[in-house]
Amino acid sequence: MNLSAFRLSFELALWTLLILGPLALFGGRALARSRFRGRSLVEALVALPLVLPPTVLGYYLLVGFSQQSPLGALYAGVMGQPLAFTFQGLVLASVIFNLPFALQPMQRAFEAIPLEVLEAADCCGLTPWRKLWRIELPLAWTGVVSGLVLTFVHTLGEFGVVLMIGGNIPGETQTVAIAIYDRVQAFDQAGAGSMAIVLLVLSLGAITLSYALSRRRHE
Repeated sequence: MNLSAFRLSFELALWTLLILGPLALFGGRALARSRFRGRSLVEALVALPLVLPPTVLGYYLLVGFSQQSPLGALYAGVMGQPLAFTFQGLVLASVIFNLPFALQPMQRAFEAIPLEVLEAADCCGLTPWRKLWRIELPLAWTGVVSGLVLTFVHTLGEFGVVLMIGGNIPGETQTVAIAIYDRVQAFDQAGAGSMAIVLLVLSLGAITLSYALSRRRHE
């Protein structure tokens, strides 16, 4: 059991949640309530990581993170190190490829709130912040939790994008999915199996929780 890889994977998932959670919450709410030209294109761009092969997405992120790109050059100039093949690069890539897993359940939950409820809150004089915290979040919390749970577990098991952006540096970018691949390549079936079963249990539990919350939202 590669505890270092598990620790790094959990750290990556936690940082992804801390950054992506608020972005997905307010982004999903905005898409649920807004009607503007190009909305379908924005939703398609958000969903793109769901259909793109991970290696394709990883390639474009690797190009964008390189020191030849504006973002990569700016980061290297400020931080004194490249963005690619670092834990910080993994976090940024994780936020991007997990965006649909976090945002879409939250958007659907906000869309399910009856418009009459929001209009009643406006008539009562609630400010936008009070309406969000006292009306919308209590009604949409199942979608918010589902998005966070799916994001966390998907981050733990992601392989293609992580390998493209972070490589395979033990203690720095080697996540548990890559560690499993290494064990298989080394014909260590027992080591690979013990780590794979942990991810299997976590994934099954996350999907079960997500379905349970979805049913509760529609009851």
